[in-house]
This record gives sequence, C-alpha cells and structure tokens, in this order.
Amino acid sequence: MHRFEGTTFLMSLPGVFLALKIAKVNWQTKLNKAAHHTSDYSSREAILRRGQAFSITLNLKSTAQAGENFTFIASTGPSPSESQQTKAIFNLSEEDASGWSATQEPSEPGCMNFTIVSPANAVIGRYKLKLQTVSGNKVSATPLGHFVLLFNPWCPNDDVYMANEKERREYVLNDSGIIFQGLEKCIEQEAWDYGQFEEGILDISLAILDRSLNHRQDPAADVSSRSSPVYVSRVVSAMVNSNDEKGVVEGKWSGKYGSGTNPLEWSGSVPILRQWYRRRYKPVRYGQCWVFAGVMCTVLRSLGIPTRVITNFNSAHDRNINLSIDKYIDASGKTLHLSEDSVWNFHVWNESWFVRRDLGSFYDGWQVLDATPQERSKGIYQCGPASTRAIKEGDVNLDYDSSFVFAAVNADYVTWIHYSKKRKERIYSDTRKIGKLISTKAVGTNSRVDVTANYKYPEGSPKERRVYKKALKLLGVRSTGNRNKIRRRRRPNRTQPAQKPSISGKLILDAPPVMGQDVLLTLALKNLISDFKTIKVKLRASAILYTRKPKAEILQLSRSVKLGSEEEKEVPFKISYAQYKDSMKEDRKILVTALCETKQGASLLVEKDIVLQNPFLTIQVLGAAVVHEAVNVEVTFTNPLSEAVTDCVLRAEGSGLLKEQLRISVARMDPLESSTVQFEIIPYKSGTRQLQVDLVCIHFSDIKGFVMVDVAPAH
Repeated sequence: MHRFEGTTFLMSLPGVFLALKIAKVNWQTKLNKAAHHTSDYSSREAILRRGQAFSITLNLKSTAQAGENFTFIASTGPSPSESQQTKAIFNLSEEDASGWSATQEPSEPGCMNFTIVSPANAVIGRYKLKLQTVSGNKVSATPLGHFVLLFNPWCPNDDVYMANEKERREYVLNDSGIIFQGLEKCIEQEAWDYGQFEEGILDISLAILDRSLNHRQDPAADVSSRSSPVYVSRVVSAMVNSNDEKGVVEGKWSGKYGSGTNPLEWSGSVPILRQWYRRRYKPVRYGQCWVFAGVMCTVLRSLGIPTRVITNFNSAHDRNINLSIDKYIDASGKTLHLSEDSVWNFHVWNESWFVRRDLGSFYDGWQVLDATPQERSKGIYQCGPASTRAIKEGDVNLDYDSSFVFAAVNADYVTWIHYSKKRKERIYSDTRKIGKLISTKAVGTNSRVDVTANYKYPEGSPKERRVYKKALKLLGVRSTGNRNKIRRRRRPNRTQPAQKPSISGKLILDAPPVMGQDVLLTLALKNLISDFKTIKVKLRASAILYTRKPKAEILQLSRSVKLGSEEEKEVPFKISYAQYKDSMKEDRKILVTALCETKQGASLLVEKDIVLQNPFLTIQVLGAAVVHEAVNVEVTFTNPLSEAVTDCVLRAEGSGLLKEQLRISVARMDPLESSTVQFEIIPYKSGTRQLQVDLVCIHFSDIKGFVMVDVAPAH
C-alpha cells in the first residue's frame, strides 16, 4: 500500500476554488492483486495486468468532491511521450484516444474511489500515476504512487491471451517445473525452480530489459516497443546470455568450471538472477542450454508471457543452414571435426504463447525462443520468436530465425568415412534421426508430453518430405544424391557413391548401466547375404558432453569376426569402472561406436549413447506441511562407488519452502554405504510446492531428486 500523507492539490468547481488535502492514497493492493492474478508476487507494490480495471482510493482531509474535473497522467520510461504510448493523459468518465480511462465510484464521506482501466496493448513496465487539476491559470499535479503493468493472458484483447484457465495456471502461475534431459531412449526428469514470484525477481526482470543494447541505444524507442510480446521476448532471448550485452548467464560447454558453478549443479533460476543483480550485472558463470531456458522461462512468466520449456532430442546445430548435418569419422572410427555441424543428445529452448501481428494470424500460438548463444541473429546472439506453425510448414523465410529452428528438428544426418582429402565414403544417410520426442511438461502434472507434431509432419511421410524440399528451395539450397549444397558454395564433390551394407549390427546393453559398476555390452552382427565374410570391428568408447563432443577416450579395441551365410554372432565386451571413473566426475555420458568393415561391400557404423544411472535419492516429508510451521524432511542416498567418498554436500531449495538454498555437509561414506540426513523447512506459501535435493560430490556427478509438497494455508 502506498501512502502520501498530507498532500495538497487544488480542485476546481464551477465558480468555486478549493484546496483539497489527501491524507493517504490506498492502492487497494490485496484486492487488485487478487483480481489481476498477481497475489503470488512477493512485493507490496501494486502489480497489475494490462487491459483490466484496478481500484484506487484517496482518503481526504477535506470533504469536498469534484471528480468531473480530474485528469490522470500515467507514464513509464525515462522520456514519457504520448506519441510513443509511454504517457497517457485521461479525464474522468471518458476513454482517452490512448485507451486509458477512469471513472469515479461511490464512496464513503472523506474518500474518493476511482476505477482505472489500461488498454490491452499498453506498454508493460513500472508506471508513475499523477492526478492533475487546473484552476484558472494554475495547474497542480499530485503524485499518487507507482505500479507495475504486466502482460495479461486473462484479457481476450491482449496479444498473449490464453483461453484455457488450466494452461494459464501452468504457463504463467506455476513457479516450478520439469526440464527433460538425457537421451531419446533414456529420458530423465530434472526439476527446476522458476521462482518468478520470489522477492526481487520481477524487479530483476524489468532491469534485464533496461540493460539491453536496444535500451542503451535509444531508451525512449525501446520502452515504447514494450507493448509487443514479440519485441520483449526477443530482447529477453538476447539478454539471458552474456555474449553481447553483459547479460545474465555466461555459457561454457567444456573444461573446468572452477571460476564459477558447473552448469549441472544449478536447480533453479532465482540464485542466478539474484547473483547477476547483486554483482552489478556481472554475468553468472556458467550455464548450458537448460540453464538458459530455465532462466528465460522465469523472466517471461514474471512479465506475464505464457512460457514453457521444450526439449528436442537429437537436436541439430546446422552452422551453414543447408539442412544437412555431416559427421566424419576416420578409418578407425574416431570422430573427425571436419564440419562445424553437430548433433546434441538434447537441446532445451522455450516456447511462448502470443499472436503474430507481424506475420499474420496463421502463425499465432506457440513461438520458439532460444537464449543459448549458438548463432547470431541480426548481429546479436538471440533466437526467435519463430512460429512453430512456420517451422512445421517449412516457411523458413519468416522472422525470426525459423530456418535455424527448422534445421534443429528436421535436418538430414549424413555419416562419412574420411580416408583422405581426395577420398571419402558416404556410409549412412538418415532422414529420421534429427528432432525426436520433442518434449515438455504436461499441464497440471509432471508427466512428459510429446509435442513433435507441432514442429513437423510424421517422419518419412510425403507431406514431411514436401515441406523439407520447400525449405531447401526457400534457403537457396539444391539437393544432390550425396548431400545438400548451398548454391553459392559449389565445390567439387569427390565421393564414392553410397552402397548398401551387406551386414547389420546393433549395440545392446546387457544390464542397466550404473555409476560405479562395469558397463556390459554386446555387439550383435548379422550377415545379410549368402557369401562368407570376415569383418574387422573397431570398437571405441568415449566420455562425451551432451553436445556429443568427446571429452576423453575410455576404450579402444579391435576384433575380427567371421560370419557364414546369413549367420548372426554376438561380440561381448565391457567398459570397466576403472576405465571410465576419472572421466565421469562431472557428467555421466558415454558414446560407443563400432566401425565394421569388410573387404568387399560398404562399411557399417553402429553407435550407442549411454547415460550411467545414479542411485536414487529418497525424500520423505515427515508430517503435514503448513504455512509458517516447521516440518522435518528426511533424505536417504547411497554412495554408488566401490570406494569411500568424502566432502559431499546435500543441498535443498524450493520456492515457497526455503527462502535461501540449504547446504548440509555429509559425513564420509564407505563403499555402497547408505546415509540419511534430516533437515527442517518452514513453508511460507501454500499450494503444491516442489522441493529439490541435490547431492554434490567431487567423486561423482550430482545425484538429484525432488518431491512435490502440498502446503496447507496457515491455521
């Protein structure tokens, strides 16, 4: 509630001149927040949504009332201007050309009640409100206070309007969620605390807009553009990474993280955003794609734009946008870095919901935004908003960055053996590998929803291939038998034509791969023809990042396998714990490749991605959770290794449950020993809350878990 004690302003009545004194200004904060769905914000400030009425009461020291001569002034930004829609001057009982209006409501003696309505396309941000009176040649303006205006998904005329209440609650009001990671065939749930209503987060989100290059270059024009979710979301996608503007998070994908935090250790956006703000906008080290997406989801939800986090498995990074990802290996099966293209095991981005006045209503709905700095867009590391409808239809010429996103979900994958500069063999082309199981959290539950159909037609269908060819044409790429080439980059194509392999192969895990144990695999080979064959098998295993870049070589061996007519054989092998343990302290991913060659016929490359499983954390809340009442939590976990571990720390966090991250040192654990830790939480918000627990240790990668806690209101 804002109070302005003892304020005086002049009031003009026909033939009367009065001095009016305001005892206080009551912003009806609780009432307005409930009506505007902003009660969850941890702020005493009036936080309102555009296109919707709000109430304000003036308590007067004098009793005279003359509402019909009042003029209100609402302004935002450093240089408010009516021409730029950053300033509105409006009288009582009539809607101004700007769309703002005010009416006087019945009131008790000594009070004045007003209802003010902002337009559904108002600029969002922090506003000042003044009341102006004119008497003769005297003008008196009285400040009434500040309020924050947000996008309004509940307002049918707002560009971010979302008709379904359950979806609004999920994509605007839910302050926790799930980010899917892992592999296409081994999808993992990672809990993430968005915390968009936590103390200071809305102020930080507004500060992010004010730190952008656009704002520094032309503050007035930048603020004026903040009526558009297209504009605001694009600015946020640039500002969440640090590459151009000292944005929030600095990315790092390899090497040591000693000068910051390993990206795998983050569990939520709030500590990241607060650290950036407290350290005077110094980028927070370090993030990877899910961190950028988690932070962007927080910022956009806090501003009122419905937003969700999306995971694309087998995600292509097509540097030259020719819709073909080329992977090169040498004769031993080792990956060669001859192309800047890559395929990540998964990539995480965001979707926000709004209309596209710039493109036309066909492209309304979910829009892809990506804050991970991969490629520049109009000179800045930003991506989107790209309409999912545009991507599905192959309209890769439309703003913003739809060609980059189309390639991420739809590029073809071509594997080559590179023998020399003059000789390479195309051994595999896969039109279905890229863009699998595109996933997001379900509305109202933590289950996974597959949204692949929003991005493309069924793989291999005539419609999907037609869309692919349409995209090639729009990008100026010609399709050849061997690969797609950008027209402006024609080069001699010294390749051998692809042959069909006369053998088939598959890598099979004999048991679930568990951290601390040997990994047992079988290579199953089959001769597809009647001729006898000797197959030279070159097996390799590498510790990899989720971007599939090799981190360390773990295993290399060769085998010779004789196969009779249409015979099948199995080649067992193992990767011992001793071989991989030093490479798995920060992550748990292994890539196994088997290059199978015969003297006659095409080579065969078989690949398998493996994620080592950590033991589960068991989390129990010991009693009923009630606002402002302490309740104990018990966490049980196991040392997965065959050696003792020390210096472990258990961390816990969760919006509405813990104001700050809790850290507890864990005693030494012997090999395969289980341990139990108890701690206390005092919930401060009711409703369903997410408690995240993370065991951090230098001996193995983080072991994470979460539990949903139903918190009852205070008695």
